[in-house]
Amino acid sequence: MEGKLKIIFYTDTYLPAIDGVVTSIINTKRELEKRGHSVYVFASGDDRSKPIKEIGKNVFAVPGIKFRKYPQYRIALFTLPVAMKFNSIKPDIVHLHTPFTMGLSGLAMAKLNKVPAVATFHTFFTRRSVLKEYGTSSKIGQKLIAKYSWPYARFFFNKCDKIIAPSQFTKKVLKRHGIPNTVTVPNSVDIERFKPKNDTSRLRKELKAKRADRIVLYVGRISKEKSIDVMIKVAELLKDKNLVFVFAGTGPALHHFQHIVHLKKLQNVRFTGFVSTKQLPKYYAAADIFCTPSTFETQGITILEALASGKPVVGANCEVISEIIKNGKNGEKFEPGNPRSCANKIEKVINKIESYKDMSSSVSRYSVQETTDTLLKVYEEIILSKERVNSG
Repeated sequence: MEGKLKIIFYTDTYLPAIDGVVTSIINTKRELEKRGHSVYVFASGDDRSKPIKEIGKNVFAVPGIKFRKYPQYRIALFTLPVAMKFNSIKPDIVHLHTPFTMGLSGLAMAKLNKVPAVATFHTFFTRRSVLKEYGTSSKIGQKLIAKYSWPYARFFFNKCDKIIAPSQFTKKVLKRHGIPNTVTVPNSVDIERFKPKNDTSRLRKELKAKRADRIVLYVGRISKEKSIDVMIKVAELLKDKNLVFVFAGTGPALHHFQHIVHLKKLQNVRFTGFVSTKQLPKYYAAADIFCTPSTFETQGITILEALASGKPVVGANCEVISEIIKNGKNGEKFEPGNPRSCANKIEKVINKIESYKDMSSSVSRYSVQETTDTLLKVYEEIILSKERVNSG
């Protein structure tokens, strides 16, 4: 693309919260700006942000109220000053990273100003396990939300000029549910940042890992839909081995799982709580293998970060993860929801860890540079198409 673009990202989650969406936004923003484009982020922010507050280079916090089940997130209240900021920027394209309050606001502004809009489907918010954990505790309420979640998804995403799916599996699911105008653009990984070059002796000491211990790492949201219970059962099955299971991250079920570990008196489990983006590469470097029991992924960005760090991955054998993990090469897949299967695969990798050497080639196509190239092509196609429609 010859001209330099003005792009607005809309998101319901941003720093200090850390998840796949935030990581994707930060990586993409940095790379686009490196190429001379201007990227602005409108994010749900602190409720003290009145009415809009700049919290970084071209990053604006929109005032909102705390999300009760996950205090790191806020439900934005769209205000007139945000609309005014949109008009002062005069974007070439709007990229929606959420279908909720901020996404709806961005979509409305794009439609009103005849600006093309693209949306990324980051999360399977339509799944009952997610609705149960993050929505109402009422079973009737859950049924109603489950009934209308896909109709709402169709309503929102089909009003966009193009939908981005982070994986081929996600693209197929969207098409099956009546959202066909989809292109695959993987979320990016800053491969250079995760190269295994960190000194981890201090971190291992903080994690109370002995010299002979192997560290099995999980990074991500600590929530029930991520199947954390499976990995805790694995820790129980392998409690007599020299293994330390580290859960790096926070989430709505953190205290729940900490309580379970306490009741089971498991001495081989560590919960770190929130880990900053600066510290995260050290955790991957300190680990011997990475494990993800989740079947709830649109792509699995933490898997890619682990592979970029040179660590083999043991993951649940579901569609998205199957696109990345190749048995015997960069890790092993286990039967989803089966702790014994997971435990066997972890032991297999630990016992033959030197044979897993195909990690770097697994992530090259997810580099920030390659995924941004693809994203810019999508932007160009949408902008040109919109110009033809508006001029006609």
